Amino acid sequence: MFVFLEWLKNFVSYDADREFYAKVFPDSVSTVDLMRLREMRKTDLTRVLEIEGQNYTSPWSEETFNDCFNALNYSCWVYEDMQTIIAYAILSTGAGEAHIMNISVAPAMQGQGVGRKIMEHLIATARKKAQTLFLEVRVSNHKAQALYDSLGFNEIGIRKGYYPAENNYREDAIMLALELL
Repeated sequence: MFVFLEWLKNFVSYDADREFYAKVFPDSVSTVDLMRLREMRKTDLTRVLEIEGQNYTSPWSEETFNDCFNALNYSCWVYEDMQTIIAYAILSTGAGEAHIMNISVAPAMQGQGVGRKIMEHLIATARKKAQTLFLEVRVSNHKAQALYDSLGFNEIGIRKGYYPAENNYREDAIMLALELL
């Protein structure tokens, strides 16, 4: 029974009180607080791929996302505003380490705290299974770097030419780590 309840809790996060207060006292709850985090389903891929294509010049393919569903120790998450997916993230864990493989917020929702909410969830999830959480970020993505810095991540290196970019250019990635102990 406990396993089922834990699965159900991870499947969908919902707070009826927040929704009630949002309806009765609309200014008392922020839009971000009303959003729901849940495990990604294959039926979500159409919207996930749309966001991926809006944010990246070399987006992940549907096949890559399907590989994440099938891989052991991967968890795939979506953040939704009512029934519309506005962000997603992929986390890999194993051997005492966790790695954020992909995180993306729909362009219209960027800068509103959605990325922070997802990151806080990924950190809490990784903390249960790992000692260190890693990720890479484009050297040009200063907003994401500021978010990761505010969450306590530290630069541990540079991956030269890690990300594909326009005109056959390759962009460097900053490697970041967060100690979870």
